[in-house]
Amino acid sequence: MTTYKQAHKAEFEANKLSKFLHRMVGKAIGDYNMIENGDRVMVCLSGGKDSHSLLDILLQMREKAPIDFELIAVNLDQKQPGFPADVLPAYLDGLGVPYRIVEEYTYSIVKRVVPEGKTTCGLCSRLRRGVLYRVASELGATKIALGHHRDDILATLFLNLFFGGKLKTMPPKLVTDDGKHIVIRPLAYCPEKDLVEWARLREFPVIPCNLCGSQPNLQRQQIAAMLRDWDKRFPGRIETMFRGLSNVVPSHLMDARLYDFVGLKPTGRPEPDGDTAFDPDDALEASPGIIEISSRDSRSLRPCAHRP
Repeated sequence: MTTYKQAHKAEFEANKLSKFLHRMVGKAIGDYNMIENGDRVMVCLSGGKDSHSLLDILLQMREKAPIDFELIAVNLDQKQPGFPADVLPAYLDGLGVPYRIVEEYTYSIVKRVVPEGKTTCGLCSRLRRGVLYRVASELGATKIALGHHRDDILATLFLNLFFGGKLKTMPPKLVTDDGKHIVIRPLAYCPEKDLVEWARLREFPVIPCNLCGSQPNLQRQQIAAMLRDWDKRFPGRIETMFRGLSNVVPSHLMDARLYDFVGLKPTGRPEPDGDTAFDPDDALEASPGIIEISSRDSRSLRPCAHRP
């Protein structure tokens, strides 16, 4: 006999996903005090799945929020060849949300300045930031909302670690480098795969990026592929790494600016962080051995016996 749940499986799954994403966005907003009463939030809408999801979820949450805040969508038309300039205005008109389309010829600047075959992301990002910060001031926006999600944050961590030698990523909330604005990332707790599905269900008019999305072998794309592979082969690893970003122990790193190693002296009393390599043996419970990288396959991890 077919149950109600089986007969309405698609509807059930869509409702389940909606509740999850709204809960994750609400938690991120609450954890970092991203949106306050009276805020005017400028939602940066690129036309991609993530920024569409961000605007969509914030619009829905505003209807039930215990505080009052404004939303205004802003799209930067960089004058890329073939960009469908009519898509977003038609979509936003249909939503009835205030918006502004900003036209800047940043595409031609990037193509002129960056040598052929080189990555355009750095310059493109700097140019976009400058324009968006200016527009935020013109609009009187108190917050600038960006659509970066959990996987973006993790990918940025590894990009900085592998190629910049820094333990640094995209924070969920920051003050801009000019000191004038606050940037928030309400999707910080949301997995990308769930946003992909949400965009499909909501049928957003997604516009692909022809400037950076078409560049092969980008470092960020390689890191993203690595994370997807880990997520597939080692379920739970992504969630564990992400939790680590909010569970930092400076005394067990090597940055003397964050911890006074020079002035460290014995106190004569037990220290909570002590000298253990891992917090309780959860990290090693899968095997009594230590974990080392296999010489046959540097991508895999295997347990091995203790060595003196």
